[in-house]
Amino acid sequence: MQSPLFAYADNQTAERFSLQNPQLLRVVLQGRDDVLARKGAMVAYQGTIEFDAEYQSGQERRRRRETGEGLELMRCQGDGVVYFANLAQYVHLVDVDRDGLTVDSSYVLALDSSLNHQVIEVDSQYGISGTGKYQLNITGRGKVALMTSGEPLLLRVGPESTSVNVDADAVVAWSTALRVQMQAQTQSATVWRRRGNTGEGWELGFQGRGQVLVQPSELLPPQNARIGSGAAAQFGMGAGGARGHNRGNDWS
Repeated sequence: MQSPLFAYADNQTAERFSLQNPQLLRVVLQGRDDVLARKGAMVAYQGTIEFDAEYQSGQERRRRRETGEGLELMRCQGDGVVYFANLAQYVHLVDVDRDGLTVDSSYVLALDSSLNHQVIEVDSQYGISGTGKYQLNITGRGKVALMTSGEPLLLRVGPESTSVNVDADAVVAWSTALRVQMQAQTQSATVWRRRGNTGEGWELGFQGRGQVLVQPSELLPPQNARIGSGAAAQFGMGAGGARGHNRGNDWS
């Protein structure tokens, strides 16, 4: 049998984490060397692999209910190769070192089980209740596979440069060592409106030394759309939001 499809055959590499293609993650498992992945992200596997729901403590469950942030993971272990993907999003491998990585949990596809992760909060410049933005802080040494909608932009922040500002709904991850503040270039009385007719709202300002990863998609509702239900909930704000987009559910 002949077909152009044979050009997409399995990449024969012994590397633990690798990209089968820009939208498909390939992970090699051997014995006790397990990996954590977002629930439901497996698209294929070869060999003898077991998939188990990752235990969450009562504190972790309460934190997730309070913040909406957290990882719903499954533990994958055995001997073989597993392929992970989510809605054909672009996959990027990141080596986490001692400086750590801060990321929105919606964009995590898989990570080494040796890494630690906890929820942190980015405070609002105005101190308004409910306007903080929760993120995951990942520490330790290992690899994380991140997802973006489209090809991303990596911005470098250094002492010699001015601060970097990004839309809070487009940012994916940043170096934990960076100083970050949530802010809006508008008066606090209108903070929930989208900067007049510009369509811009909350942003994150970064200073220090490190990198910021931004995707070319804000996943926000259109102007004047009703937020929190229906089609508007598919984009950024409301119960569906970015998480609804990335998880492929709650699209009504």
